[in-house]
Amino acid sequence: MSFLDLFDSGFKKRNADHFAAIVRVAMDDGIITDDEKAFLDRLARNLDISEDEYKTILKDYQSHPINPPTSYERRLERLYDLARMVYVDHIKGDSEEIVLKKIAVGLGFSPDNVKYVVDKALTLVSNGVDLDTFSEEIRNMNR
Repeated sequence: MSFLDLFDSGFKKRNADHFAAIVRVAMDDGIITDDEKAFLDRLARNLDISEDEYKTILKDYQSHPINPPTSYERRLERLYDLARMVYVDHIKGDSEEIVLKKIAVGLGFSPDNVKYVVDKALTLVSNGVDLDTFSEEIRNMNR
């Protein structure tokens, strides 16, 4: 096995774990809606999740750990993806927000301000901001 193979396998594992975290949010209410399915399909393609991996993750999404990214920028990207998933489900004040807060803590956001970060994230996503604006706004609120 080459060094490149090790890197690729670790990268793919992180993507699969990230995808599983988003599936966990989608499955919190026990079903995946058509909008959620479309989002998951797009995200799977973007994260290079194969069809077999996709099916396996859907069956056993809770077995994947939430691996916090080491960079703050990656945490923001993952939070953006997760907030978009909750927004697609049209959830406000529901149990999916609780799951999102738990996942956000798992991603490395402080438990002390996770409520504010998640609320801001959901507001930004509902306003249709792009990832760059989202990241900038979240960074600014933590200063």
